[in-house]
Amino acid sequence: MPHYFFDIRDGTGLYQDEEGLDFPDLRTAEAKAARTLGELARDLTTQVTWPDVAIEVRTERGLVFKAAFIFETDHPRRGGRGIGSS
Repeated sequence: MPHYFFDIRDGTGLYQDEEGLDFPDLRTAEAKAARTLGELARDLTTQVTWPDVAIEVRTERGLVFKAAFIFETDHPRRGGRGIGSS
């Protein structure tokens, strides 16, 4: 059974998953990443700015896929980023 690591990347850096989880297939790991990303996005709603967050899923062989939450708006936010700004 493949062993997957779910590293979290945000504006402050990369937080590596040191333990990982076993899943029977890639589809199950993708579903876990999607659920986790949704939970992270929900937790961000209490912050003044919503940073982009990504989950980088890897096995012992390397990166398998990335899932990301990207928040863009045309409305200015204090400390935030609008569409088209850098």
